[in-house]
Amino acid sequence: QLQLVESGGGLVQPGGSLRLSCAGSGVSLSYYGIGWFRQAPGKEREGLICISPHGEITTRADSVKGRFTVSRDNAKDTGYLEMNSLKPEDTAKYYCAARLHCGFGSGVTYDYWGQGAQVTVSS
Repeated sequence: QLQLVESGGGLVQPGGSLRLSCAGSGVSLSYYGIGWFRQAPGKEREGLICISPHGEITTRADSVKGRFTVSRDNAKDTGYLEMNSLKPEDTAKYYCAARLHCGFGSGVTYDYWGQGAQVTVSS
C-alpha cells in the first residue's frame, strides 16, 4: 500500500516562497498522479494542482495559477509543490494525495493521502 509523507511546511512572510515535498513509500509513486490540496480553518478542502506520472500538470485553482507549480522525481518517489509569491490567504494545511490519473471535481477521489503540512503566511 502506498504511503505518503509531506514535509517542508512552516512560517513564511508574504511574498515569500516555500517548497513542500511528498515522499511515497510501500509502492512506487511513479505509477500515480500526485495531487495537492489545502484546507484552511473553517473552509472546505480545495484541490489545487496535479502532476501526472509523466509530468503533465493540471491546475485546478485559479488562485494559485502563475504562483504554484509542481514537479516530481520518480527515481526518488517524491513530488514537490513549489509555492511562490505567497499571500496570507494561502495559509492552510496542505496535503498531497495520489490516484492513477489526475483529476478534480465531483466523483473524483484520491486513493492515498498524506498527513498534511501546515503552511502559515504571516509577517
